[in-house]
Amino acid sequence: MPTTKTYPLPDEKVYSFDELDESLTYSYANYLNWLFDERLELIKGKIYKMSPGPARLHQQVLTNLFKPIANFLDGMPCKVYVAPFDVRFPKGSKADKDIYTVLQPDLCVICDKSKLDDKGCLGAPDLVVEILSPGNNKKELLNKYNVYEEFGVKEYWVVSPTEQTLMIYTLDDTGKFQPSKLFTLSEEVGSTVLPGFVLKIDDVFAD
Repeated sequence: MPTTKTYPLPDEKVYSFDELDESLTYSYANYLNWLFDERLELIKGKIYKMSPGPARLHQQVLTNLFKPIANFLDGMPCKVYVAPFDVRFPKGSKADKDIYTVLQPDLCVICDKSKLDDKGCLGAPDLVVEILSPGNNKKELLNKYNVYEEFGVKEYWVVSPTEQTLMIYTLDDTGKFQPSKLFTLSEEVGSTVLPGFVLKIDDVFAD
């Protein structure tokens, strides 16, 4: 388990991003006391700064994904959420001070309501969607991929607005992600997490 250095203390409020030291290891308890505008994520206690604001195309694709999934889930136990929405990934203790990975997926589906609380989601969602933005491909494809696989996200969708493609990574019986083919325009995709759901790729990238 990572060891958090003594400064800043978990309950110490931080009002500027510049007060943080990116060489330190931070917990979710620290994260809750960051009172500045910048959006951050934590991966194994390390700070990852998110884009200042998603581009219009990114938000259009997110809307195009959210609406059909939300409509499909209407009346079902599974719930769909979009960023900003904190997903905490505990290893052992679920105490805020012992959680070192906190992500804000662009979209996630949670079917186990016991994972939901006022702070967001505690534990792995069933389905996670990340929409790539210029400059964040490495983070999405490597760092988040490793987190989602390690903690047992059943499906991880990676969507590229610029390439107009969608890749689905499905967790197998050994706990490893298996990639789908690369889906492109004029094709349809389904989901093992959402049986019966069908999504047209053309609709995802409609503007």
